[in-house]
Amino acid sequence: MLDIYKFLEDNKIAYQRFDHSAVFTCEEADLLDIEIPGVSTKNLFLRDKNGKRHFLVTVDKDKQVDFGKLKEILEVSKLSFGSPERLQKYLGLTPGSVTLLGVINDSDGVVEVIIDEEIWGQTLQCHPLINTASLAIEHEEIKRFLDAARHSPRIISISAKIV
Repeated sequence: MLDIYKFLEDNKIAYQRFDHSAVFTCEEADLLDIEIPGVSTKNLFLRDKNGKRHFLVTVDKDKQVDFGKLKEILEVSKLSFGSPERLQKYLGLTPGSVTLLGVINDSDGVVEVIIDEEIWGQTLQCHPLINTASLAIEHEEIKRFLDAARHSPRIISISAKIV
């Protein structure tokens, strides 16, 4: 597993770091008593029905993703969450630490990066591969990070589930 801070430094990617207690859900992150700039994100590690395609979907933390519509856009018959074993294998992460920055561990480019167009262009909050800190990374720096990690994001309109 790569050292995220070394990767960011080596690629001259600017960020602001905020250390905090461990958070495993977006709800727990909301309880932190710190002001972190940017959009608080939710990251979903998904797979298709046969486990041949894997996706890292990044949306605003408050969006409830409509999986039915998302599977149509991604042209798969079914979407489900990837197992902890797959998460570790492809992104080197554990549940509760899923982050866009995890793609640095996907050296084979297996995981498809999907970002909601509603948040694309904004500063994003990302865990640095662990859930005891958050980084605020501006849009241009996110683009540079994804380029350095050799992952081209697919920017799409992700529908919210009606509840």
